[in-house]
Amino acid sequence: MDREFLTDLFADFGPVTIRPMFSGFGISADGINFAMALRAGLYFRADEVTIPQYEAEGSKPFQYSTRAKTVTVNSYWQLPARLFDDTEALSAWARAALAAAQRAATKKRPKARRAVKKATKKKAAPRKVAAKRAAAKKAGRKR
Repeated sequence: MDREFLTDLFADFGPVTIRPMFSGFGISADGINFAMALRAGLYFRADEVTIPQYEAEGSKPFQYSTRAKTVTVNSYWQLPARLFDDTEALSAWARAALAAAQRAATKKRPKARRAVKKATKKKAAPRKVAAKRAAAKKAGRKR
């Protein structure tokens, strides 16, 4: 899938941003990534609300292999092939994927803030230790 094909595919949905990602493209709207176009296909963001739709269509979650194992990413599911010919239906699925991505972003926000606070505390501690060491060296020189 190339950029031009994806732009045409999402024409009924509305404006999307298409950026290089892994072996394909990340697709976003309103600054939120809701789809991935990779060699293996087109994957939409899914959650507990939308996964039953994908299962009913016989779709599978995104998977990739490492040297040690196969990893399944349940938050992205392959778009049913029939939707490539029906841009109206694809737009409805894309709106549902964007809504799933927005719900996921809302859930993540509080955790991200906590992580920033923890990182800030960890950075402050070494500075205090370094300051104490410097003060001890100065005190040792004065004697």
